[in-house]
Amino acid sequence: MNFNHYMTRREWLAATATAAVGAAVLPRLSAAASSAGAVIADAAPGKLQPLPMKNVRLRPGIFYDAMQANRRYLDSLPNGRLLHMFRVTAGLPSTAEPLGGWEEPTCELRGHFAGGHILSACALQFAGAGDEDMKRKGDALVAELARCQRALGAGGYLGAYPTEFYDRLREGKKVWAPFYTYHKILAGHLDMYVHCGNEQALATAEGMARWAAAYLKPISDEQWARMQMVEHGGMNDTLFNLYALTGKEEYLALAWRFEHKRFFQPLAKHRDELKGLHANTNIPKVIGAARGHEVTGDPRYRDIAEYFWQEVTSQRTYCTGGTSNNEAWRTDPGKFADQLGPAAEECCCSYNMLKLTRHIYAWSGDARAMDYYERTLFNTRLGTQDRDGLKMYYLSLMPGLWKTFGTPYGAFWCCTGTGAEEFAKFGDSIYWQDGNSITVNQFISSEAHWPEKGLSLVQQTGFPEEQATAITIRAAKPVECDIAVRIPAWAAPHAAITINGIPPVRVYPLGAPYFNVHKRWKEGDRIHVTLPMSLRAESLPDDSAIQAAMFGPLALAGRLGSSGLSRDMMYGPLGPDDKKSISVPTVVRGRHGLTDAIEPVRGEPLAFRVMAEHSEIRLSPLYRISGERYTVYWATLPYV
Repeated sequence: MNFNHYMTRREWLAATATAAVGAAVLPRLSAAASSAGAVIADAAPGKLQPLPMKNVRLRPGIFYDAMQANRRYLDSLPNGRLLHMFRVTAGLPSTAEPLGGWEEPTCELRGHFAGGHILSACALQFAGAGDEDMKRKGDALVAELARCQRALGAGGYLGAYPTEFYDRLREGKKVWAPFYTYHKILAGHLDMYVHCGNEQALATAEGMARWAAAYLKPISDEQWARMQMVEHGGMNDTLFNLYALTGKEEYLALAWRFEHKRFFQPLAKHRDELKGLHANTNIPKVIGAARGHEVTGDPRYRDIAEYFWQEVTSQRTYCTGGTSNNEAWRTDPGKFADQLGPAAEECCCSYNMLKLTRHIYAWSGDARAMDYYERTLFNTRLGTQDRDGLKMYYLSLMPGLWKTFGTPYGAFWCCTGTGAEEFAKFGDSIYWQDGNSITVNQFISSEAHWPEKGLSLVQQTGFPEEQATAITIRAAKPVECDIAVRIPAWAAPHAAITINGIPPVRVYPLGAPYFNVHKRWKEGDRIHVTLPMSLRAESLPDDSAIQAAMFGPLALAGRLGSSGLSRDMMYGPLGPDDKKSISVPTVVRGRHGLTDAIEPVRGEPLAFRVMAEHSEIRLSPLYRISGERYTVYWATLPYV
């Protein structure tokens, strides 16, 4: 069927109603919805699906440690304080101390973390670690939020602020972003249903959707287009998911209503008109387009998502994998020389780009998407949390600045919320499956269970300190299937694979850089993959003299000491104060750039040094840097 975007949605629904509801016609369930039992199967399922989080467990290593720090932080947040403003808004008694930051009683985004991100994080922690305590915490929050929804008596509305905020939105008066917060609360409840089976959470989400539909019903398309210039998060994404979970077409129609046509139209024509736009306002809309393609089969949505992803990752991304400066795309494509600011880059953008990348990879199986995923995961996600689970807002790329983190009860930025989710779901993109094959895409110490084949993979690795990974097969009886392992672009052509210590006779390509081995696997079989890393320089596209040092997927940061830093400078503000930066020495580059001046420190893994203006500076992976000044990009001078 030709899904013409410009036919009316009513006509489209009539034309596809039979196919959309018939599970026999659409046999594959959405990866996002499968654990809860989706009613509507995807019209355009991907070539590959991530192994469900419930089938993956992290093993001891840097990602496991980061997940545990995040878990301790989540556990430290009292439910009473999280619920306080929801109860006050609903007219219910509360004696709890209010939270601060973006959850304080006067902040217009209150509720986004306390009733949204926290639910998603608890659900993901349960799915990814079997953490019953986090499930109980989430269940208790869901029950109390349902009580608030009933007390509000506003047709299903739920929020930590009154519906008057939406009156202001409709009337064109100043208001921060009410539907942005609504999206987070709605998404949190769906995560509690999908990952924890909480039926009450689904009922609350449906009530919220009904309220939104009633609110929008009298608003004309022209007026709504003006209102959509106020940030509304990924409402389309969550509503597509709600449709898949329930089969109720009113949620599909509502998802379409939230399509931001003014933003999508240039993308559909492959025009980059991103300059001047707030980055994280718009990435979630594209995630919604990706989900819309999967749910409806609309090819225009896929085209929008793929073009946007390609444009951002190739033209608007730093060596770290992150994007945005001072929360926006402020230049034409490929222009970075004046974009290394204190607020470059915003952590939320990386979180959402990884979510979008999962869709892109599922459709294509292209290893380049997982190369990007790896780069972003290690450089802009792993190092943006401290040992106590406190998160960053901006990962500064201005030379001479430092990392700053929120406080336990006084931040609750957007990036606090996305970080709480990210650090609970590290297992969600390590392993992918497709019929008779399983693919290892990330080198993270973990164990994967593939129940359809009665087979498990135990991945033992100290990556990136160890430039290799080993995968041991666990199977009660022999299993014939394909096992593929990604060969990162930075490792090719020197990567190598052995099976039980012997190079395999036949390694089949998988349409992308993969080792793909088909055999009859038995208990104890062992796959060993060598992943040699080397130094290379990456220049800014518009200024070849500004360079960063990369080692494998890792951005290396020059360690500039902690002179002048205090705890108050590292905790509390949104980002470091550029007025308190220090000058960074230049480096004389050789024939091959910056890396000619860098050498490894013998006996210390992932440690390097560089001579810069007659002084030695140590370098480490950016994710390891904390409590000191650093630089990722260096001004370099040619060798004379």
